[in-house]
Amino acid sequence: MTEPAAVPRAWADLPFFQQDWPTIAARLPERDWLPGPAHVFTALELTPPEQVRVVILGQDPYPTPGHANGLAFSVTPETALPRSLKNIYAELREDIGAAPPNGDLSHWARQGVLLLNTSLSVLPGQAGAHAKWGWEKLARQAVARAQRQRPLAFILWGAHAQKALAGLPRPQDLVIESAHPSPLSARRGFFGSRPFSRVNDWLRARDEPVIDWALSETAAAG
Repeated sequence: MTEPAAVPRAWADLPFFQQDWPTIAARLPERDWLPGPAHVFTALELTPPEQVRVVILGQDPYPTPGHANGLAFSVTPETALPRSLKNIYAELREDIGAAPPNGDLSHWARQGVLLLNTSLSVLPGQAGAHAKWGWEKLARQAVARAQRQRPLAFILWGAHAQKALAGLPRPQDLVIESAHPSPLSARRGFFGSRPFSRVNDWLRARDEPVIDWALSETAAAG
């Protein structure tokens, strides 16, 4: 079977794409996997390694057709907010006083927020179906590649993200760990963690542009 998606050029030097991607590509069905060949590498395409400033790690794409858009926690603009994203936006409002108008987080990605899942494909209605295919190597390699450029801010929600990137953060990196925003755990430390303002305070201290988490600056400019 031919590869279902083109390798993002800026990340093509990662060993994953020579050693692991051909096997995964061959296992993917011809159709009906999510988010599909057009979006499977969207996180890497929108945020090349030299632009990564913040890392947010998810698990796998939403298994409902039409929801996932290739970015961790993000959905297509017309999709109602999933429960975890609702909680993320609730914390955003509490933290910085505003949240984006819909669930599409591509504007975060374009500002240097790497929104990568540890598994980049899933079957409809079968969450975690491809979780053991070897995708997780890509997440670790991508983060390590981005670390060559500058110190990074890590927002690690839940034990899965923390374990997946264990050992990678360095003393010069910012690491914010909390419970996952899922309704099952958000009240165990996610709410009140204020990750968005903390990242921006860190970026400001480094004389870097802050992340416009809520699209406020874009809206004002428009």
